[in-house]
Amino acid sequence: MDGDPIEDGTVLIEGGQITAVGTQADVDIPDDAELVDAAGNWVLPGFVESHGHVGVHEEGEAWAGNDTNEMTDPNGARFRALDGINPDDEGFRDALGGGVTTVVVKPGSGNPIGGQTVAIKVWGRTVDEMVLREPCSVKSALGENPKRVYGEKKQTPSTRLGVAAIIRDALSAAQDYNAKREYSIREGKPFERDNTMEILTRVLSGEVPWCQHTHRVDDIATAIRLADEFGYRLVINHGTEGHMIADLIAERDIPVIIGPLFTSRSKVEVRRRHLRNPGILARAGVTIAITTDHPVVPIHFLVHQATLAVKEGLDPETALRSITVNPAKILGLDDRVGALKPGLDADVVLWSGDPLDVMSRALRVFVQGKEVYHFDENTGEGVTKSPFYAE
Repeated sequence: MDGDPIEDGTVLIEGGQITAVGTQADVDIPDDAELVDAAGNWVLPGFVESHGHVGVHEEGEAWAGNDTNEMTDPNGARFRALDGINPDDEGFRDALGGGVTTVVVKPGSGNPIGGQTVAIKVWGRTVDEMVLREPCSVKSALGENPKRVYGEKKQTPSTRLGVAAIIRDALSAAQDYNAKREYSIREGKPFERDNTMEILTRVLSGEVPWCQHTHRVDDIATAIRLADEFGYRLVINHGTEGHMIADLIAERDIPVIIGPLFTSRSKVEVRRRHLRNPGILARAGVTIAITTDHPVVPIHFLVHQATLAVKEGLDPETALRSITVNPAKILGLDDRVGALKPGLDADVVLWSGDPLDVMSRALRVFVQGKEVYHFDENTGEGVTKSPFYAE
C-alpha cells in the first residue's frame, strides 16, 4: 500500500519487523528462514481500524462490559480508553478474521470531550503489551449525543451552543494553564499538575491530534472554526455530511475518518448517510479512512464497507488505502503499520484473493511476525491462537 503491487513477491520478516519486500530475485532469503507459501494469494498489511470501541464496549456483556462513556463530566480529557480495555473481548478475535491487526480505541461521544484514545494491536494478553501509541488522539464530540446526554440531566450543555462553549472554555483554560506552568518553570516556582490540562496542552501544541465526532455539515463547520481558534490538528470523525463541503475540507487538508456506513439512519444528523459519500470526499482530494465504529458495525466487516463504497464510486486503490496506510498516516502510526515496507511491524495478512471481493477471506494473519490466526478449510472456521495460554 506504499507503492505499486508486486507480482510473485516476497516479504522477509525478522524479529517481528519487515526487513525486505520485493520480487523473489530482489530479496536475499537466509538459508535458515521459515518459508510461508502464499502462491496464488494476495498478501497485504493488516488493516487499521481508525475509530472503534473494541475492548471498551464488549459484545454480549451489556452494562458490565460497557466502559465507553464516563458521562459524569463534560470535560473528560483526563479519561483514558487504555484503562477500560478488556483484551479478551470477542471483538478482537473477530478483528483478526477480518484481517484487522490494529485498532484505535476511542471513548464514546457522550461528552463534549470524551478522553484519550489509544492505538493497539488486536492480539495480546494485556493492553500494555498491545499498545502502539498512547495517547493516540483526544476524542471530542459535537452534535446530538452530548447535548442529549446532559440535556436530560438539565445541565450544561443542552444545546449545540453549550457543547461548543464547553470545548472552548476547556481549551482556553489549557492555554492559561500552560502559560502559568511556563512561568513557574522560568521562575523556579512549584506548580501543581492537572491531568485534564496536561493532555489539552499537548493538543494545543500539535503533539496530539483532536478527533472530532461530527456528522452534520453545521457541526463540521463548528469543528473547523474551533480548530482555527486554537490551532490544533483536527481529524473529522464520521463526517456524514462532509461531502456537502468536500471542497472546503480538501482546501484545509483536513482528513476524514468516515463511517459507519452500514447502519440505518438512526438519528436526525445521519439522514444523509450513504455509501457514495467516501467516493465524493476522495474525488475532492480529501484523505479518507473508513471506520466501522465497532460495535456499531462489526469490526470484521471493515473491508466490506470499503467494497460497497467502491460499488458506489470509490476508487478501489483508494478503498484499500482507506483501511491501511491512510488511517496510519492520519493518526501518526505510519512508522509502525499500514504498509508492507521495510522497518514496519510485520503485521501481514494472506488473503485468498482480492480483499474487495466479498468471497475472499483472510487465510493467515501474522502480528509482528507471529501467526495468530488461520482459517481451517476442513471446519470452515477461523482459529485464533490464544495469547493467554501456551499452545
